[in-house]
Amino acid sequence: MSKFNRMHLVVLDSVGIGAAPDANDFVNAGVPDGASDTLGHISKSVGLNVPNMAKLGLGNIPRETPLKTVPTESNPTGYATKLQEVSLGKDTMTGHWEIMGLNITEPFDTFWNGFPEEILTKIEEFSGRKVIREANKPYSGTAVIEDFGPRQMETGELIIYTSADPVLQIAAHEDVIPLDELYRICEYARSITLERPALLGRIIARPYVGEPGNFTRTSNRRDLAVSPFAPTVLDKLNEAGIDTYAVGKINDIFNGAGINHDMGHNKSNNHGIDNLIKAMTSEDFKHGFSFTNLVDFDALYGHRRDPHGYRDCLHEFDQRLPEIIAAMREDDLLMITADHGNDPTYAGTDHTREYIPFLAYSPSFKGNGLIPVCHFSDISATVAENFGVDKAMIGESFLDKLV
Repeated sequence: MSKFNRMHLVVLDSVGIGAAPDANDFVNAGVPDGASDTLGHISKSVGLNVPNMAKLGLGNIPRETPLKTVPTESNPTGYATKLQEVSLGKDTMTGHWEIMGLNITEPFDTFWNGFPEEILTKIEEFSGRKVIREANKPYSGTAVIEDFGPRQMETGELIIYTSADPVLQIAAHEDVIPLDELYRICEYARSITLERPALLGRIIARPYVGEPGNFTRTSNRRDLAVSPFAPTVLDKLNEAGIDTYAVGKINDIFNGAGINHDMGHNKSNNHGIDNLIKAMTSEDFKHGFSFTNLVDFDALYGHRRDPHGYRDCLHEFDQRLPEIIAAMREDDLLMITADHGNDPTYAGTDHTREYIPFLAYSPSFKGNGLIPVCHFSDISATVAENFGVDKAMIGESFLDKLV
């Protein structure tokens, strides 16, 4: 019998809690990540008021300097720690795959100087459309259509760009490049980026509508991912007939592997929380594991280096945390964590190599406090032990510490 009948894991995308021990091995716009600290710098520079996460123990997590505006709790309602990454990467897929028990020893390829001419030429030959070379670099998804959308509407050229993640994104106005055509081009791009020197985690179709000065991305986004190279704990749960619910881009990150209930993409963090609560309160979800990604922290504020927006986004999540807790059953476990850092006060626009916070709460808890600092993959081993399935490649369970 499971200690917790249902487990809910919520990833606050990019909410790191201080530089990892190997952070100086990772560089951001020429600057090593050793001084990065997403939560610490937000708290210090613009203030942070997250009383509900503080009650769970966020301010108690060991740090060289305490979070400036997040108090410690003498009697927290949950358990807390920070987790270190083993894998060689600081991107979304690496973080999530390790959280589910994989060790990524060779990072995906990223293209800070844009994609090589060979890839662009192949896409042009396949599609019959030219590629706008000036857009071929790391770019904000909204800025790239603002800058090149008018040109695309005139010429029908493709807008191909990348980001801090190992992704190739194609933005297309739905009235200029129909969705079926866009998806077909993305499927081709996927087929030519499955091995080095261009091993990419995802190809993303980014359709939009509107007129110059008023473009809007639509919900017709499509992600074409690679599948995990080995079974994750999601696969182990699915094979055992245990429900696995995905909220947000989780299904894309794992290319559907091990997921038997997909709640769809999130239009926003709030929409994602709505979908999580919808899953939690469903009569069909009696036993199993839910996995949610809330991406606005990263996509809207981290990469855009907006500490005020990032802070407000954290406040928004914290204000809704009581709703998530209210949807829990007595024998549920809620876990809150991240997948990497993205310090909005730091150099460049890339992710940052950081510890991630870990908070756990259950209505059934009799105790509280700190768990020893451990690793991303230990979450997966804890889930595996709880549901009586084999763990994946790496990870050590801390289930016995959650009492």
